[in-house]
Amino acid sequence: MSTPWLRTERTELAAERILDAAEQVFAERGVAATEMSHIATAAGCSRATLYRYFDGRHEVRVAFMHRQTRRLAHRIAEQVSAITDPAPRLAEAIRGALREVRDTPALAAWFTHPDSGVTGELAGSSPVIQSLCAAFFGDPTDPANQDRANWLLRIIISLLSNPGRDEAEERRMIERFAVPALLGDGHGALRGDR
Repeated sequence: MSTPWLRTERTELAAERILDAAEQVFAERGVAATEMSHIATAAGCSRATLYRYFDGRHEVRVAFMHRQTRRLAHRIAEQVSAITDPAPRLAEAIRGALREVRDTPALAAWFTHPDSGVTGELAGSSPVIQSLCAAFFGDPTDPANQDRANWLLRIIISLLSNPGRDEAEERRMIERFAVPALLGDGHGALRGDR
């Protein structure tokens, strides 16, 4: 007699397995073209089982984006932890985020046409993503850091959706325009540089 799908596993593990399957399908099909049936097939479960964990495609997308953003934020924080000067720290964080997303097929899929529209909408409306970005600047409840986070997200999404000609051009744009705009007159501090 076969064991029902994930019957003995905790709900969190089942959701993680589904998100792992969604990651595979997003990389293969793109975000907009991914249906719940594709994710269920990749996860090895029925659509009914999938709907026990996620109400629909939007909820899978949001959960996937939140999980990946948390992971990405952790990796970027580790990469820039030794940089104490705010401007180079922020510039490297932006470049690191661009590299990480571009080097991960399931994340890169979110920034191709027609998927970039879904990405911008989800990222812009997600309090989790906004908070993670704001925390990079310090207190995530500070309205100034929330504004910086909003700009940071827009800059990263823009560069992922419409890349520069090459890495050197992106570096110049980030250092010349993005970093000064985000740090303003020098009153903005990045977490970890105190």
